[in-house]
Amino acid sequence: MSNKLFCFGTGFSARLVARKLQAEGWEVAGTTRSTDKFDALIAEGITPCQFAEGLPVANIADALRGVTHVLVSAPPGGDGDPVLNLHRGDLASLPAQTWIGYLSTTGVYGDRNGGNVDEDSELLPSGKRGRRRVAAEKAWFDLGARHDLCVQSFRLAGIYGPGRNALETVRSGRARRIVKPGQVFSRIHVEDIAQTVLASIARPHAGAAYNVCDDDAAPPQDVIAYACGLLGMDPPAEENFETAVLSPMAASFYEDNKRVENTRIKRELGVNLRYNSYQAGLQALLDDILRKTTGDPGEN
Repeated sequence: MSNKLFCFGTGFSARLVARKLQAEGWEVAGTTRSTDKFDALIAEGITPCQFAEGLPVANIADALRGVTHVLVSAPPGGDGDPVLNLHRGDLASLPAQTWIGYLSTTGVYGDRNGGNVDEDSELLPSGKRGRRRVAAEKAWFDLGARHDLCVQSFRLAGIYGPGRNALETVRSGRARRIVKPGQVFSRIHVEDIAQTVLASIARPHAGAAYNVCDDDAAPPQDVIAYACGLLGMDPPAEENFETAVLSPMAASFYEDNKRVENTRIKRELGVNLRYNSYQAGLQALLDDILRKTTGDPGEN
């Protein structure tokens, strides 16, 4: 039987996972909330299904037949996990030990005042989004335990990659250096998310949670300064967090301060991070931009 992946949510990370599995001969289908994105998914070889609560969803139920693996990146809302709200029964009917990967967030740990957390740390989310993620993770693990499905959660740090990184922020003129003393964030390149998910598919472990981050938690202002240096630009002036004008969403990212341990993905899944620091990741992204600009294919 050929392998078939179904993605609930075909965003930045899921689409890269899809492309890598397609290269190995997998069939991929996935959801979008807008029919406007159907053509883009079709162009990538992904069978599209519309996902929206309150709309007919029979095509998703049909598409789940024959699925061997499920990747979930749709975030929970105020009413809980939207996928489970609509498709709990369809998922419960999947064959025993079907692999299900849930893309969660390191926000489930909350604020540790710069201290370390690993997968065995207590989940103490600081805000509404973190509490929703904790509840969603629990609901997915409960589904797996009740119906003998191989559910694992990937707790992702701040995601960056092509077209979505500090270099782009600086080049667009949107970069700011907000300084909150002692504040550090963990990050992860999308390529390393994809390789971790693929490693889990190769070594499934029902009920496992994995921190997916690089080795170098760092202050956000340092990342912007490094990106400016790579681009030969002067960094923006530092702004004190206490007096900086920030949107509620932007300010919420500074609620949590912690260093996330990633030993488990290395030990259990054999992951060797391609970009173990933001410096390595941003340098590679710049090199890729320069290759495309000059037409130099570089090394294979």
